[in-house]
Amino acid sequence: MWNKNLARANWELGDTCTGMEDLSATWERELLERFSCLTAASDEEIHPLDITSESSDNRTGLLHLSDEVLLFILRNLDPMSLLRLGSTCSLLFRVCSCNSLWTQYFQDSFGVGLSYTHARCPVTAKTAFRLVFMWRSLFRNIYCNRTLQEKLFVDIPLAPHKYWIQWLVLEESVPLPSVRLPCCDVEKLWGVTRDLLLHKLQEKTEDCDTKFEWRELYQLALEHHGSLSMVFQHVLSKHQNNDHAELESMYHQYVQCRFQWLFTYWLFRQPAPYNKHLRSIFLHWKKHSKRKVATWGETLCDVWYLASLHPITKDYWRGRLARGDESVGIQTVGNYFTMCKSLVSWVLGRDWGRLKRRKVYEDTLDGVYLLLKREMQETLIEHERFWQVAKVQMTRVCTLEDTASNYVNWKMIETLPYYKLYLVSGNAVYLDHVQGFLRRKILIRDWIYLEENTWARQLLPDQLYTLLEFDTKISQASLHGDSVTAQLSRLMWLYLNSGQELYLEAVKGMILQCAQASLNHLSGLHTTSLRTACGLGLFH
Repeated sequence: MWNKNLARANWELGDTCTGMEDLSATWERELLERFSCLTAASDEEIHPLDITSESSDNRTGLLHLSDEVLLFILRNLDPMSLLRLGSTCSLLFRVCSCNSLWTQYFQDSFGVGLSYTHARCPVTAKTAFRLVFMWRSLFRNIYCNRTLQEKLFVDIPLAPHKYWIQWLVLEESVPLPSVRLPCCDVEKLWGVTRDLLLHKLQEKTEDCDTKFEWRELYQLALEHHGSLSMVFQHVLSKHQNNDHAELESMYHQYVQCRFQWLFTYWLFRQPAPYNKHLRSIFLHWKKHSKRKVATWGETLCDVWYLASLHPITKDYWRGRLARGDESVGIQTVGNYFTMCKSLVSWVLGRDWGRLKRRKVYEDTLDGVYLLLKREMQETLIEHERFWQVAKVQMTRVCTLEDTASNYVNWKMIETLPYYKLYLVSGNAVYLDHVQGFLRRKILIRDWIYLEENTWARQLLPDQLYTLLEFDTKISQASLHGDSVTAQLSRLMWLYLNSGQELYLEAVKGMILQCAQASLNHLSGLHTTSLRTACGLGLFH
């Protein structure tokens, strides 16, 4: 099916259209009004498609082409682009609403052809596409859409929900319990004649409800109408005079909430053994608030907080996986945590300490995300792909650990750009940069601990002296500002990452200058104290 990003833009802008002549003018007017913010131009501007002005030098433009040529060109557009183009002016709106265009989209998207010979299809192809697209989007996620489920439950009386039940015959597989209906209702809903229901009538009297499986109803409708295309056209004919406001409302709710719904269902509605294991993997070695995760799966649970614990689930929540396809995106999320399960088992099988196990796991996942981020935004990532990348990343993390020599150094270099660059590329040149960074850190530490600099160590303010310690990290936030600490942080960052000696000399000069300033300040205070004491006659 075609890109589901159509869900966000198209039907929200012009979805009041029906195929009937008495409503088409209203829809066109509302559509053009809603697009006014995108197409409005100032009095001095000329619309890109407006080639009728005198300044056009009689050049032929898009609006000068015949309808036949325009249709030939517009066949190359996707439905979203076609709707946008049709919103620019009334002429293009008319051409972009042509049945021949939308019939092809209907065929490509739903695998069903619509026939407009002898006006067999009761609604326009554009309206048919719109209605079926909204229904299919809702039905595809029925398992996590409680509102739609309530409208389709068999224990609810038929009359108020006839509109919704009628759509179900378009689906061969329906994840709902069997339904009990009188055979006369089956004929009214889907046009199935009594001769096809004889075996059911023999089982029950006509006045009694008969139990039907949904697949059975689908086959009966297909047998009666002769083809799936005719089944679609029958259902659309039943709906041609209906008010679709509720369908539109539920669809808009789905567009806004679909990622949250699917993620919540996936996270909390797994089978009991797997559900417990998923929670363990989701929180394993991840810093989290025990108070917030205590409500896991409950009504008041902060699901967004849980999604924010992993960058992949955060991206899914925001619709950034698989081009915004919620179904494909949630498969990527599932495959990611299957990989996490394998990774945890592998790490725990190593003869490592607790701190090393945790850091290898966390850094490996960070590397997997960095390497696959763009790929995940475009397509589905299978478990095998995740696991192959994870093994490579884990090897690189262990190499970085060997380069750092100890856990303190390892924690210190994790914020370096070279650290992430090596994770992504595996280029050994970045290991050299990491080693150079550590060497330069040691040089600064050794210099301040020279005997000749003892006086400076004793006079430096604590915040400056702490920066010179070997295991102190320089955060990105500390590099901004005009304070002495920020200035020294910038000089040290430049030296540590570039190795330029002039920056080292600047660091030394600034440290000595700050120490001298402290010394002068203390000397000034001492002199002032002596003068005060003399003035009070404390000294003779």
